[in-house]
Amino acid sequence: MHFALLSLIAAYAASVQAGVFTQQTYNDISISGGVAGNAQNEALAVFSALNLDDLANVDKDDLDFLNSVNQICNQAEEDAFNEAIDAASASSSSGDEADALQRGKIKNKVLKLTAAVLKLQAQAAQGKDVQDKLEEEQTKLNNNIQQDEDEAGNPSTFLSFDATTD
Repeated sequence: MHFALLSLIAAYAASVQAGVFTQQTYNDISISGGVAGNAQNEALAVFSALNLDDLANVDKDDLDFLNSVNQICNQAEEDAFNEAIDAASASSSSGDEADALQRGKIKNKVLKLTAAVLKLQAQAAQGKDVQDKLEEEQTKLNNNIQQDEDEAGNPSTFLSFDATTD
């Protein structure tokens, strides 16, 4: 009886401590398409498996996942969005295409920075001294959320990008 109870407790503890995220492609987690205005909620939905009320117990694998999301979103910004915006700006007379791409880029930045802020909040809850970096990233996130909200209802372009989280 005691062995069965201990096994059950150990299995439960392992499941609580285990990482909640699995490997994902950029295209699967991207929020860049659709319309602007709700990027903050869209980004939080990507990370909804994370228990935001218990950041002190976020698994190392999940911290690595959040870091990886930040990295692949940054790569998409540099290698896909910036190039597409430059090309659209050079070829489009109305600017609508470039504007929609810019809104997609902002939504991508909200996802990237949400991942960074969540990782830093978890690290802070786990006793790491990351307050300065957290404040810096939170300021960037707030700025991009505001830019997204300012464009609410306007089209936002999704760009496919070949990258996968670790």
